[in-house]
Amino acid sequence: MTVPADHARQALETLAERPAVVTIDIHRGHLDPEVATLPLPPDAAAALMERVVPLLAEYRRIGLPIFHVTTIYRDRDEILSNRYWRFQASRPESSRARIAEHNLDHLPGIELMPGVREGDEPIIVKKRYDAFHNTDLELTLRSHGIDSLLLMGVNTSSCVIATTCAASVRDYATFVVEDGVDTMLGPRLHEAANLVITESFGWVVDGATTLDVLGARAHAARS
Repeated sequence: MTVPADHARQALETLAERPAVVTIDIHRGHLDPEVATLPLPPDAAAALMERVVPLLAEYRRIGLPIFHVTTIYRDRDEILSNRYWRFQASRPESSRARIAEHNLDHLPGIELMPGVREGDEPIIVKKRYDAFHNTDLELTLRSHGIDSLLLMGVNTSSCVIATTCAASVRDYATFVVEDGVDTMLGPRLHEAANLVITESFGWVVDGATTLDVLGARAHAARS
């Protein structure tokens, strides 16, 4: 679910003066069925990547800075010190039953999916849902003069919504790119997360609108 397209578009036009793209956990640990420990369904993972990679290419073409946030842990203790995760790891029926094996630094799940990163685009490592928590994401964004964010990634219902909340309380104009997010927990929680975001923290906007608004601005700047 999105806010009315004209509202999201107007917000993007008026508030996103220095925007950047932030990807969240677009890695093999969620999206590669061969190695994922907390996987999206294979068809959903493939569909997401078919949307994300072209969008990122277009964002690069119009000159938007791109930052990649990914989850990496040194050991199980870093994961299980989170009490919620520790409890879920002990429940075989939980969607996070394998959380203690998720994105340990010696496993292939930590690798970004093909086509996500280009050149020396910065990578920021996080260890909790919120991409700002105990990371240098805010310093990196402030040092580049960024005032607004286009968020893409996984999971809408955890890391994306947590990062949206954190960005909002830091006064960033925050736009979740609808084409570029999904969750392993299915459509119901994906839609619920988007609804919470639109009502309290930011905007959910389709990729075509972002490219139309920001692409036109980039074209005008070059003219």
